[in-house]
Amino acid sequence: MTSATEAYDIVVVGGGTAGCFAATTAAREGLDVVLLERKSEEEGGYIACGDGIKGKSSFPDVLDRERLKDEAFTNQGIERAVFENPETEETIEIPFDETGGVVDRWKYGQILLEETARAGVDIHYNTVVNDVVQPNGTVQGVTAVRDGDPLEYGAEVVIDAAGALSVLQDKADLSASTFDTNVNYSQFCSAYREVLEVPEPVEWDDALVFKPTEELGYLWYFPRSATEINAGLGFQMTEEPLELVDVLKNDIANRAEFADATVKNKLGAALPTRRPYDSAVHPGYVAVGDAAGHVNPCTGGGIPGAAKAAHWAAKVAVDAISDGDVSEAALWEYNRRVQTDFGKRFAAMDLYNIFGTAHDLGELVSVVTAIPGQQLVDAIGKKGTAEMSFGLKLKTVMKTFGHWGTLYELYKVQRAAGSLKDVYDSYPDSPGHFDAWQAERDALLDQVYDITGASPKY
Repeated sequence: MTSATEAYDIVVVGGGTAGCFAATTAAREGLDVVLLERKSEEEGGYIACGDGIKGKSSFPDVLDRERLKDEAFTNQGIERAVFENPETEETIEIPFDETGGVVDRWKYGQILLEETARAGVDIHYNTVVNDVVQPNGTVQGVTAVRDGDPLEYGAEVVIDAAGALSVLQDKADLSASTFDTNVNYSQFCSAYREVLEVPEPVEWDDALVFKPTEELGYLWYFPRSATEINAGLGFQMTEEPLELVDVLKNDIANRAEFADATVKNKLGAALPTRRPYDSAVHPGYVAVGDAAGHVNPCTGGGIPGAAKAAHWAAKVAVDAISDGDVSEAALWEYNRRVQTDFGKRFAAMDLYNIFGTAHDLGELVSVVTAIPGQQLVDAIGKKGTAEMSFGLKLKTVMKTFGHWGTLYELYKVQRAAGSLKDVYDSYPDSPGHFDAWQAERDALLDQVYDITGASPKY
């Protein structure tokens, strides 16, 4: 059967946070944009997610942010994190300097798609993208099946927002650019979550609750409301597989507040627990969100980064199309914006994941529970590094008796994380200096492997 062809300025693949913000941004700039979503209109926006957003997130101002907040943020009063020690049942309570929230992910996704359509984007549901159109090295569109019929979508730029381990990156020939192909399943996390309705309000409806597990994983309990809880679990794919459903079920069974809870829905997914792609551009092609590793590698939080990166990608693509030049160099500014913003923090946080692969759960818990709260937040949160006064260092040393070697190792990793952020601040302005930048970054990463004894992640 011959494929019909439709032509647009920009084709966006995927209707999640990144896809919607990219498509909306481009449409607001006057371009002809189509967003391709494999789900039906009714199922659009239904994505496995922890739903928690720490602190105030400033989404790009291209859609109705107040509507998004009012209708999708079911809990806007998250003021603290609670870390549970699985061995002693002790907890660490850490106040947030900015109030966070928890969203109803399906409502959030539906509103994003509605706002995207309202901006003038054509949204094609029930559309499964299966290949790229790349006649001469430059990506010039995609092929897909929509409601059973083959279609070809031509475009000046394709924005890949198709999620973790995107099929487009398997299909495209990216060998002639710097696009990061050093990607494999071991750099990702397998996750599962349930939404529970409990009969009585929980006492911690103002908190994000975390509990580490075996295999570099953690359980989470994020309250959408005092009686509706997003309960989930993920583990790093470098480690032995966990029986996700069973581990979560057993932990829930041991919590009195979940007695007689009912499961409203359940869903699994994969998400990146790695640094952002070194480069996410190729002639005619840009990757955003999970498809470019734009996720906090320690917490799995990906909504704010996906929104920002997608907005930048679309702005740069609009300029490139206007100039009649969609080369790698013309799209490069997008890389620089990501890497010198949240990219450097996420890359620094990834060093703590590498550190974790070299230690068992008992060691990690002993060290983490001894680190003062704000330093822990800084390490896995907005800074990616943590500074500590001499007095706090001394207290931490005393509390980690028997694990001093591990603590010293963590200290050296923290120093390396600070140096790594400096390297990312010097991310090149053009592809011509990319190899030298990578060499400098990789030399620093080799030092971390030497410090920790961890197997190379990349």
